[in-house]
Amino acid sequence: MADEAIARAQPEQSLVELAIRDHARMVYRIAYSVLRNPMDAEDAVQEVFLRVLRYERKLAGVRDQKAWLAQIAWRVAVERRKKVTEPAANAEQVGDDLLSSAEGADQILLEKERDEFLRRLIAALPDRLRDPLLLSTLEELSPREVGMMLGISEAAVRSRAFRARQILRERVETWMGVGK
Repeated sequence: MADEAIARAQPEQSLVELAIRDHARMVYRIAYSVLRNPMDAEDAVQEVFLRVLRYERKLAGVRDQKAWLAQIAWRVAVERRKKVTEPAANAEQVGDDLLSSAEGADQILLEKERDEFLRRLIAALPDRLRDPLLLSTLEELSPREVGMMLGISEAAVRSRAFRARQILRERVETWMGVGK
């Protein structure tokens, strides 16, 4: 009886509030994977949820909220990527990371160089290969969800992600001098 009274006393959360609570991190990760800038990604997240708020009545009829929000996040981030040029690396942030970390400076710099190298390799992939790879591997979306977002079949998602991994593997092996 007390639980029922508490439930009635608390205002119901709207579908948009629930969507934000349940999927905000995923929306941010998608935006960040496209934009590669935390502030731009945060702006994109706000825009995604403003769009969702604008079309709140559609939200109740959506069967797969996660895929629907991922698709909106992807579109918003891609639109923003076309408008924004990639900023230069922030030297102050690197300095802060070095000062605040218990790891050695050499290790941190090696990891940053490796991450930047991989980011450049992935960025150099054609969009048709890079996008399925990022969404399926880094964002852990299903091939069905990625296919819906990109307007391609599940088989095409799997094939393109596989081909992207092959290309990355070949480029890393070439760079490392492996297999020669």
